[in-house]
Amino acid sequence: MKEWLRSIPAVHELQNHEQFESLLKENNLDAAQLTKQLKETLDQIRSLLLIKDWYGATPGTNQFIDEVFQLLRGNIKKQFSYTLEKVINATGTILHTNLGRARLSDNAIHHVVETAQNYSNLEYKLNEGERGSRHSHVEALLKEITGAEAAMVVNNNAAAVYLVLRALAENKEVIVSRGQLVEIGGSFRISSIMEESGAKLVEVGTTNKTHLYDYEKALNSETAIVMKVHTSNFKVIGFTKSVETEDLIRLTQGAEDVIFYEDLGSGALFDFRKYGIGDEPVVREVLEMGADLVTFSGDKLLGGPQAGIIAGKKKIIDTLKKHQLARVVRVDKMTLAALEGTLIDYARGEHGVHNIPTIRDLLVSIDILDERTKRFVTNLLQGTEHFQAKVFPGTSQVGGGTMPDVQLPTLVISLKHHTLTAEQVGRKLRTQYKPAIVGRIQKDEFIIDLRTVTEEEEQFLLKALLQL
Repeated sequence: MKEWLRSIPAVHELQNHEQFESLLKENNLDAAQLTKQLKETLDQIRSLLLIKDWYGATPGTNQFIDEVFQLLRGNIKKQFSYTLEKVINATGTILHTNLGRARLSDNAIHHVVETAQNYSNLEYKLNEGERGSRHSHVEALLKEITGAEAAMVVNNNAAAVYLVLRALAENKEVIVSRGQLVEIGGSFRISSIMEESGAKLVEVGTTNKTHLYDYEKALNSETAIVMKVHTSNFKVIGFTKSVETEDLIRLTQGAEDVIFYEDLGSGALFDFRKYGIGDEPVVREVLEMGADLVTFSGDKLLGGPQAGIIAGKKKIIDTLKKHQLARVVRVDKMTLAALEGTLIDYARGEHGVHNIPTIRDLLVSIDILDERTKRFVTNLLQGTEHFQAKVFPGTSQVGGGTMPDVQLPTLVISLKHHTLTAEQVGRKLRTQYKPAIVGRIQKDEFIIDLRTVTEEEEQFLLKALLQL
């Protein structure tokens, strides 16, 4: 062992090797950076030798030097490869949180690239030649689409909720139904965020039943907000009762200095109910009822980037914009560009919204899915004898904690490989292909739902399966 360790070439010897020079050119590295990588690779080999886990060539041979550089090449590739990478989502879950939620539209992507590559008027008024506000870029669009008097954007909906409570209800009371004290992904609890904000939570009603008189009895001179949380990520079914938004608005309008605020969560700017999909309230409707303030996400049903949007009465929004926390939770130019690109499609009306992938995938017809699915299976079976494939009715999920009770009718492809298990098929597709492919596994069958696969991705998916 000592002889092997002594036989490992010195760093300066390997620096003079032709393969060292090749790696410098291949990877556009400077000598100091590559030397650092080389030292780490040699340390890695020494560690493997000491624990008797080295199965390469014997140190001191030319073959060993080749293996050093081969290992070094792999380490360089690993260090300088992106960890955030494209994935083909063949699960059928449209807003798949683990896979990045909403896919951006072409308009949004183009606007992000243009904004990122160049200087922009992020906080500059071109006509006046003076400092401007980043809030202005999407506010006009949000006002047009939602009917709000004013609007602002922060980095996510949790931040929006926190800013509202901190700025408008610190050391004051906020009334919330017990049935709406939700927890969403990442252990984000309404009750906890309220405690952090300095607002005092006043719970009314019970888990399954809350009446208007529960809110009426809780109102007092310390009440700052009556808050309603739209329970978009779960449903209580059975013996239930909740108070309608209109009733809570009337209640707060009759009280002095009390705001009605509804956290809509999913942010539906489009009425999916017209297509028989779910019962999500449309943001414009809630504001037209008279809500003082609403908050919602940008990357759920809206179909844009991660963002938290606050819309409502101008006087209240102005207060929020001036609060010190507004800077802490503000968004960057690329998020604003992606959101502006998405909102412009909404402003174009019914035709424009179909450019937004989230809406397009939610509304795709079963006839189109039937045609695509059957064509895919025919092409697969004509190209390989290694799979058994069948098509059967299934359901897609909206995902992202949105519309949990909605099951979208779809057609899925069930694949069974002659020699590989479904787990092995899934692992190979995830790890051996760029982009990686993620599907579902059910009863030792690999399941594909083309609802969330574009036609371009469909061709790559077919090619990958044929190679298996």
